[in-house]
Amino acid sequence: MSTIGRYLAREIVASVLFVLFGFLALFAFFDLVNELDDIGRGGYKLQYALGYVALGLPSRIYEVMPIAALIGTIFALAQFAAHSEFTAMRAAGLGRRRALSAIVAVGVWFALGTAVVGEVLTPQAEKLAQKVRLSAIGGAVAGQFRSGLWIRDTVKDAKGKVERMRFVNIGELMPDTSLRAVRIFEFDREFRLVEITDADRGRFVPPRTWRLEPVRRTLFEPVIVADHAVALRATRSELAQADWESELNPDLLGVLMLVPERMSAWTLVQYVRHLRDNQQSADRYEIALWKKVVYPIAVIVMMALALPFAYLQVRAGGIGYKVFAGIMLGVAFHFLNSLFSNLGLLNTWPAWVAASTPSVFAAILALGMLAWVDRAR
Repeated sequence: MSTIGRYLAREIVASVLFVLFGFLALFAFFDLVNELDDIGRGGYKLQYALGYVALGLPSRIYEVMPIAALIGTIFALAQFAAHSEFTAMRAAGLGRRRALSAIVAVGVWFALGTAVVGEVLTPQAEKLAQKVRLSAIGGAVAGQFRSGLWIRDTVKDAKGKVERMRFVNIGELMPDTSLRAVRIFEFDREFRLVEITDADRGRFVPPRTWRLEPVRRTLFEPVIVADHAVALRATRSELAQADWESELNPDLLGVLMLVPERMSAWTLVQYVRHLRDNQQSADRYEIALWKKVVYPIAVIVMMALALPFAYLQVRAGGIGYKVFAGIMLGVAFHFLNSLFSNLGLLNTWPAWVAASTPSVFAAILALGMLAWVDRAR
C-alpha cells in the first residue's frame, strides 16, 4: 500500500472507531436506563444491570457497524476535502479507482471484524446476558401462550420416514436450559394419540436425551369390545425418572432466548433444518441467515458510498452538512433493512431477496454518485 493509501486508511479507521465508540456510549446509556425499572426485582442489582448492558455491546457493534463505517468514512474524507488534502492527493495521482480500492481494502477488514463479532461474540454474550438477567431476577423464558411453549418434534425410522409425531409443551425454559412442566403428546402416523407424558422438570444428557423426573405416563391402546367395536384403553403409570430421546437440544431451545438477528449462522442453519423437518415455517430464520451473509458486505458498500462526498467542494456543504447527510443515509439503510425483512415475511419473498435488497440499493446509489461526481468535475 502506498503512503497516501496508508494515510487514508489510518484516518478512516480512527474516524470509524470514534463514531462507533460514540454510538456504543449512546446505546449503553439508553439500555441502562431501560434496566433501571427492573433493579430491585429479586436479586437484580445495579452491578447485574451494568453487566447485562456490557454483554449487550457486541450485538450493538454488529448492528451499527455499517452506519458507523459510513459516517466515520464521510467524516474523514470531508476533513481531507475541507483542508484541501484530498485535492493534493488527487494531484499526486490518487484517482477515483485507487481511492475506491483503498477504501474497500479498509472496508474488508471492518467487514471481517463485523462477521467475527456477529458469529462469535454476539451469540455467546447475548446468551450469557440473558442468563445473568433471568437468574438474578429469578425468572424464566415465558411462553408464547398461557400454556407455555409449543414445539413440534418427529420420530423417524431408519429410512427417514416419519414414524411418530410429538407436540411438546414446555411450561418454562430456565436460564440454564433446563425445563419445567413438560408435557409430551405423541401421535402415530395416522395422527392417533398413543401416549401422554407429564414431567415436573427435565435436563439434557448428551448427545440427544432429556432426563425427565418425576414422570406420569398415560398409554392409549386400542382394544376390541362388544360387536367388534374398537375402543381405547388408558393405562397410567408413574416413574421416578424416564429418558426422552429427541433431536431437540439446548442449542435449539436456546433460540427461544435470542432474536434471530443475534444468533450465529450455524445455529440458524440447525434451527431452519429443524423447522423444515417438522414442516413449519422458517421464513423469519432464513431471512436472518441471509442477513448474516449480506450484513458484513454492507459495511464495504456503505464505505464506498462515502467516497463521493470527498469530491464535493466545501462550498457545496461543510463537514457538518456532509456528516448529517451520512447520518440520514445510515438511518435510511437501517430502516430499509427492517422494512424489507418484514415485507419479505408478509409477501413470502425469497429470503436472499429480502436480505440483500437494501445493500443492492446502497451499492447502486454509490456507483451512481461516483459517476455523477466524475461528470461534474
